[in-house]
Amino acid sequence: MEELAALRWEGDFVSLLDQTLLPHRTAWRRIATQEEMEEAIRRLQVRGAPAVGIAGAFALYLGLRGFSGSRDELVPALQGTARAVAAVRPTAVNLAWAVNRAVAAAHTCPTVPAAVASLLKTALDLLQEDREHNSRLAANGLPILGKTCRAMTYCHTGAIATGGHGTALAILRRGWQAGAVAHVYIPETRPLLQGARLTAWELKRAGVAATLVTDNAAAWLMSQGRVDLVLVGADRITARGDVANKIGTLGLAILARHYEIPFYVAATRSTIDWSLADGGDIPIEMRDPREVTHFSGRAVAPARMPALAPAFDVTPAPLVTGIITELGVHRPPFAETLPRADPGALASP
Repeated sequence: MEELAALRWEGDFVSLLDQTLLPHRTAWRRIATQEEMEEAIRRLQVRGAPAVGIAGAFALYLGLRGFSGSRDELVPALQGTARAVAAVRPTAVNLAWAVNRAVAAAHTCPTVPAAVASLLKTALDLLQEDREHNSRLAANGLPILGKTCRAMTYCHTGAIATGGHGTALAILRRGWQAGAVAHVYIPETRPLLQGARLTAWELKRAGVAATLVTDNAAAWLMSQGRVDLVLVGADRITARGDVANKIGTLGLAILARHYEIPFYVAATRSTIDWSLADGGDIPIEMRDPREVTHFSGRAVAPARMPALAPAFDVTPAPLVTGIITELGVHRPPFAETLPRADPGALASP
């Protein structure tokens, strides 16, 4: 069986798995320009915080690989391109983090060709590093599962959301292989159904026992004692441990607290934004209201019905049992236990 991947570098272009077509069709898109990559990120053809970060780094290279100006002219071009790419999806910090890291590396290069080459190297490095970090994160998360865990996850955090094997879903897959996970419940994740389309597809492909449920069935499952653990991913984590994740995550965290179920978050440390003290400062991406009023291109609401489509919500740190990264399982107080990002990776573009 072919190994899952969100994107691949093909020597002159990025080959990107179009996630909007799953699970019914597997198709790869050729991405050769910055504009094509920005559109792919915007349209969620590539999605998942780590994968979006890697895609953003490639977008920076694709946008500047033909640059023919001087070294002094490259600096504003680099900064402008970085701002444009980072603005495509503002909530997930991995996008800005990856772009900023590429910019910081390029600034150290003495010539234009060297700077442009460093942009590609950074994107390729990020792809390889995320694979390694995913593997360590999955191993670190195994002890939280117990022996016969019935877990609930949310949205999609698997291989095609990252550069490797995934975050929360990688833990659950490894737990299944080790006999520590007995079953996984997958809320559909409205309005774009990442749980139904992507997580269910990936777990079924891996042979993991899983059941798809509606989002509003989560409380009932917990009330029946059928969920031992909630494990989700993250798009941004603040210094105090507040977690931005797919809209609906906050509701699961509140339910888990009410039913005394552990609520864990799995994310690589590049998702931790030490520049933000708490979740109130996280920008929340607002999506097209048609994602709520329409389904598969057909209207499901009255014509011209107002709708809101926030893509994320923020779970306060007191509701989080622990945060799993490639460096371990971090418990409250998170401001003291969470790891810092790689040195130099957060330089401003």
